[in-house]
Amino acid sequence: MLISLFISHSRSQIEGNETRISKFIDMNELVIKKWNTPENASWEIITSSLELSSWNDIDVVNWPEYNYHPLVQFRMMYSDTEILLQYRVKEKYIRAVATHDHGEVWKDSCVEFFVAPANDGIYYNFEFNCCGVCLLAAGTSRHGREKAPLEVVTQTRRLPSLGRNIFQERTINTDWNIVLAIPYSCFFKHPEYSPTGKNVRANFYKCGDDLTEPHYLSWNPIGTEKPDFHRPEYFGLLHFR
Repeated sequence: MLISLFISHSRSQIEGNETRISKFIDMNELVIKKWNTPENASWEIITSSLELSSWNDIDVVNWPEYNYHPLVQFRMMYSDTEILLQYRVKEKYIRAVATHDHGEVWKDSCVEFFVAPANDGIYYNFEFNCCGVCLLAAGTSRHGREKAPLEVVTQTRRLPSLGRNIFQERTINTDWNIVLAIPYSCFFKHPEYSPTGKNVRANFYKCGDDLTEPHYLSWNPIGTEKPDFHRPEYFGLLHFR
């Protein structure tokens, strides 16, 4: 279920030398279904559960100078203990150079989930390259973000279709996917968090800063003049039901 609402973000602010101009932005909304998967469910159970949800496109090209458009979709469900998320991608350049969690995964073939679980201004960025290396941080803006302790990051379970071995850029059309199980303990600024019954602001992204053709796709449109995923005012809305 996908609903589009027409809302106005009326703002004009200056950040450095860049002036942000008010724009009308569509807000996507998505109902996330709950599934009674057991804690630490097997990948077989998680994958079969996700098959009951619909694919959603990450296809908004917000900045015309970065017009390369790989095919990207995601689907999501949740349980009593974790968020279940899967991305599938088809792109003509692919790379996985970041070797360790908290590495520069956004420079690789990367998918991302940004989410503000509460109404306190804090949002999390979950970023994964195509081999499952993760960056996880929290804060109220792109500046001064707090990286999660590594023992928290390692709690995210990841099943990349390409395996876990890193590689330099390959110029070849590649289909890949990654399945993720994100326990609520990963929301390290929000102890005992659960999204059940809540409406949560979020956005989903695909990027690859250091690929031959850099790109910055989003699920919900972003109204900035230059690429910037750290803009929670442009998040869409997830209804956890």
